[in-house]
Amino acid sequence: MSPILAVIFDMDGTLLDTIEDIADASNRVYVPRGLAPCSIEEMKSLVGDGAEELIRRVFVSRGKPAPDDAEVAAILREYRREYEACWRSHSRPYAGIPELLAELSRRGVKTAVLSNKAQMFTGLMAEELLASHRFAIVRGSLPGVPLKPDPAPALAIAAELGVMPAACAFVGDTNVDMMTARAAGMLAVGALWGFRTADELRANGAEVLIASPLDLLDQL
Repeated sequence: MSPILAVIFDMDGTLLDTIEDIADASNRVYVPRGLAPCSIEEMKSLVGDGAEELIRRVFVSRGKPAPDDAEVAAILREYRREYEACWRSHSRPYAGIPELLAELSRRGVKTAVLSNKAQMFTGLMAEELLASHRFAIVRGSLPGVPLKPDPAPALAIAAELGVMPAACAFVGDTNVDMMTARAAGMLAVGALWGFRTADELRANGAEVLIASPLDLLDQL
C-alpha cells in the first residue's frame, strides 16, 4: 500500500454529527405537506446522495410518488431556509475528530472535505464547527459538478493537493463514500461511528473499517 499523504473526509456522519438538525429541518418542510415525520434513525438511512435525492426518498418512503423536478426545486428552497435557521442547534464534531485533525496536521498529512451537502453549508460548518483545523480544500455540491459516488470531484481534489489518488485515504460513513473511494483508486476507509452499518460499508468496497477517529492513524 502506498504511504498515505492526504485524507479526504466526508462531512455528515464522518466529521460532524448533523443528523438531528437535518431531520428537524426536513420535518418542518414535509409534515405540513401531509407526510409523517422522519425519525433520526430513518433519516440516517435516507441521506447521503444530496438534498434533491433526499426529498425524493422521503416522499417514496411515505408511499407517495416522487415529486417532479419543479416541486423538488420548490421544496429544496424551503428546506434550505429551514436548515439555515437550525443547523447550528445540535450539529457537533464527533468525539475524537478534533484530536485526529490536529495529529494529521502535526504529521504534515494534507486534509480536505468532499460532501454532497450544498457548498454554502459545507463551508460554513467547516469554518464554525471545525474552526481549530484548516483544511486545504472544503468542497460541497456545486452546479455542474457531479456528486459522489462519481469519482471526478475526489480526483480533482487529489490533483489540487498534488497527491496521487493511491496516496489518498477517503474516509466516509456510507455506501456512497466507499463507492467514491474505490472508483477514484483511493483507500476506502469506513467510519463506524456514522450513519450506516459495517455490512453496508463492506458490501460497497470498504478496505478498512475504523471504530473511532483516532484509529485512522494506524492506517498511515
